[in-house]
Amino acid sequence: MKLFNVTRYRVPALTTSAVLIAIFWAYTLFIAGGFNFGIDFQAGINFTVEVPAASDEQVVREALSEFNPQVQTAGDKGGQFVIRIADDAQNDNFQQTVSKAVSSNLKAKFGNVNILSEEYIGSSFASNLATQTIWLTLIALSLILLYIWIRFKLNYAVSAITAVFHDVLFLLGFIGAFQLEFSTATIAAVLTIIGYSLNDTIVIFDRIRENFRLVKDKSFNEIINLSVSQSMSRTLITSFTTLLAVVAILVFASGTIQTFALSLVVGIVVGTYSSIFVASPVLLAWHNRELKK
Repeated sequence: MKLFNVTRYRVPALTTSAVLIAIFWAYTLFIAGGFNFGIDFQAGINFTVEVPAASDEQVVREALSEFNPQVQTAGDKGGQFVIRIADDAQNDNFQQTVSKAVSSNLKAKFGNVNILSEEYIGSSFASNLATQTIWLTLIALSLILLYIWIRFKLNYAVSAITAVFHDVLFLLGFIGAFQLEFSTATIAAVLTIIGYSLNDTIVIFDRIRENFRLVKDKSFNEIINLSVSQSMSRTLITSFTTLLAVVAILVFASGTIQTFALSLVVGIVVGTYSSIFVASPVLLAWHNRELKK
């Protein structure tokens, strides 16, 4: 087995991550003007419609292009779609105006159209959803920190959470910089990547802990390099096989599912990177600081 000296590259790796995250977030906040929030986090109207003559989501989206809608296929028999249109806050009669326009536009292009349901989502509901999402994510991270603290030690827990924060900041920065739609699917992707990254990190940390107990003639620096090298093939193979499935979704899907898949692709790559080049170096830095006390 060839030994990979991961600690040798810790400074350039961490520096590269910090620079990329800073660039993504600076572009998102100061140039793009913030995230491209989907209707899940905005006021708007949800329609469920039956359009037998519509072949796919794209033709429905084109018929309503003036409203910049989100369109997803619904049901199993085909011809049913969920249409989401955000409230632009410029029309006092938004719901009534859009409802009539959606019906008339679809009938003009497709003929037979059936509006199965129509639901208006107020701004207060959207705001509450965003707040609840943030709190649930923080609670999940806190529970993860507690679990790793109990299973390992505090230094392992903090190192793992640092890698997770790195992944979340990178992924959200990427989504914001490229103005991908920020929806509940985005939150699902972020939470999935948190679990995926932690799994990789815990596998490496478990190997570090085991080698630290068994190998007495090596420094902690060398033990980290040995442990990462022993886990490297497993980590890379797992990531590669997962990416094969996700890339297939990315290529053949569209709309929200495609954005979800792209977020997963970026997250898996970054999560694999952080479990090797972020979590372990942070653990080494903590260990070296304790030795100096």
